[in-house]
Amino acid sequence: MPEVISLYRYPVKGLTPQRVERITVLPGGRVAGDRVLNFRFADAPVADTEWCRKYHGVVLANTPGLARLSVRFDDRSQRLRMEAGDRLLADESLDEAGRARLVAALTEYVLSLDENPLRGHPERLPLKLVGDGANPRYQDNVAGQVTLHSRESVASAGAAFGDPALDELRFRHNIVIEGLEAWHEQTWVGGKLRVGGVVFETVVPKVRCLATHANPRTGERDLQVMQMLLQKFSQQQPTFGVGLLSAAGGEIRVGDSVALV
Repeated sequence: MPEVISLYRYPVKGLTPQRVERITVLPGGRVAGDRVLNFRFADAPVADTEWCRKYHGVVLANTPGLARLSVRFDDRSQRLRMEAGDRLLADESLDEAGRARLVAALTEYVLSLDENPLRGHPERLPLKLVGDGANPRYQDNVAGQVTLHSRESVASAGAAFGDPALDELRFRHNIVIEGLEAWHEQTWVGGKLRVGGVVFETVVPKVRCLATHANPRTGERDLQVMQMLLQKFSQQQPTFGVGLLSAAGGEIRVGDSVALV
């Protein structure tokens, strides 16, 4: 029987993950503590508390060098720490002054990169750090979704791409499972799935974006994952993993079993 082998959450939209031993899925289908903050452009077309497309902020899809940052968010202290290698960029709380220092640090870092969405776009500055640090609002779509892939599918994609060490962090999913045939999770689309203590009523394919092209260790665009998914696996859209929604929510831990219901 397949089981959960890794769990991740991404406190800041588009930045690096935190590996955890358990996650809480909230009613509706978002992970507690996941995408609770977002560095958003000044000209984003919606209110700070509202959802909008990822490209209205600084994210991995438009700023691959973000992958070189190490980011830690402490839920209890409401403190965000950002490091670039052994260099501390900022370690601040989410009060007004702390947010200002976090924005200044990230802006300086992003503008130092060759590829970034700020250079030549003064209307996008100053950046805003939006989100209350508690409510997960900034997923890739309005509904949210918990995301999942299998370790076997990563190995299959790596073999096809000529990269046997393909890093699963490229795909930025919440749940990683092991113990089934490669790509088998795609057969669950349209069905119901139980993962640990959570029943997911909705399973949909997860279409990929440019974030997958960035090496999660180096921050370089070194692999055209979207094109390779189309070419190597005859897909109509570049798809890897699945998105999940749950009406009731619940808790998932590393080691939990996975089964159709």
